[in-house]
Amino acid sequence: MKIEEFDYILPKSLIAQYPPPKRGESRLMVVHRDSGAIEHRTFREFLRYVGNGDLLVFNNTRVLPARLIGKKETGGRCEALLIPQWNGEKGGNGTPGGWNALMKGMKDQRGGSRIRFEQGVDAEVREFEKGRARIRFSSREGIVDILRRIGHIPLPPYIKRPDESPDRDRYQTVFAERDGSVAAPTAGLHFTEKMLRSIERKGATLAFITLHVGPGTFLPVKTAEVDHHAMESEWTEISQKTSRKIDCTKQEGGRVIAVGTTVTRALESFSGPKGQVMPGTRFSSLFIRPPYPFRVVDGLVTNFHLPKSTLILLVSAFAGKDLIREAYQEAVKRGYRFYSYGDAMLII
Repeated sequence: MKIEEFDYILPKSLIAQYPPPKRGESRLMVVHRDSGAIEHRTFREFLRYVGNGDLLVFNNTRVLPARLIGKKETGGRCEALLIPQWNGEKGGNGTPGGWNALMKGMKDQRGGSRIRFEQGVDAEVREFEKGRARIRFSSREGIVDILRRIGHIPLPPYIKRPDESPDRDRYQTVFAERDGSVAAPTAGLHFTEKMLRSIERKGATLAFITLHVGPGTFLPVKTAEVDHHAMESEWTEISQKTSRKIDCTKQEGGRVIAVGTTVTRALESFSGPKGQVMPGTRFSSLFIRPPYPFRVVDGLVTNFHLPKSTLILLVSAFAGKDLIREAYQEAVKRGYRFYSYGDAMLII
């Protein structure tokens, strides 16, 4: 299967540079897998598609302000996107130590070079190779505390502006509670606290997993053959409570609706042959692409994704390549807003 089969033409004017004025005021495209029908709604109408016995699963990761701006010893500007390490390495728990980072403005830089970030924070660059490095801070302050103090929200590269103060709130879900991502689980950005309460009043149940989104979410598939692409692993945790809710929903004939591709990957990664979801914590790197036999997920809330990306492969596996191609063509024709701050799609 060729990656070119998942390409499409998108006018740059449709790439959302800002969120809607108020959270939840996006448009909603509803795609029906059984009939192929496509509906055009507002996200406020999402409630009409949720029923008694449904389970909505959200990703409660919190985006870290992991982008740091600094100057090299030569005085030139550089940037570091810190990649949280949650596997027990020194520095991975937010204590003083080194973290991996993606670097900009440091070509051919030798190991041991120093950077001065904002507010006088110093760091040493180690093990630099092909844009990746190990960063060790001089301060005894915890790394997460440093990020909260001087870090910038790591907006995706297709948002062609610096981060602004409102991004600290709007590039974060209302249910975010566990620090660890460098990108938001963007399907969750549409939900307000009021809508979550309304979903429960309709008899549906809410559940949460944690998947800390890594920088690989921004990377396009660069191999000509889809199967040759290697997914980067991401830290994932599913609690016993969420596992039980999923199993009960399945046993009682309800639908499991994943809010986002991160939730979809998590649930399918932890699934058994009969659709049961096992609790646990581990790194997962499941690459979902057509054809994939979904075991857990019955519905999916998602945004519109980049061409030739692992995310468009996932939604194509869930809804069918031809139906997704038709939906995206319709979205372009009708002027939907694309990507992280864009409009939503519900696939049922």
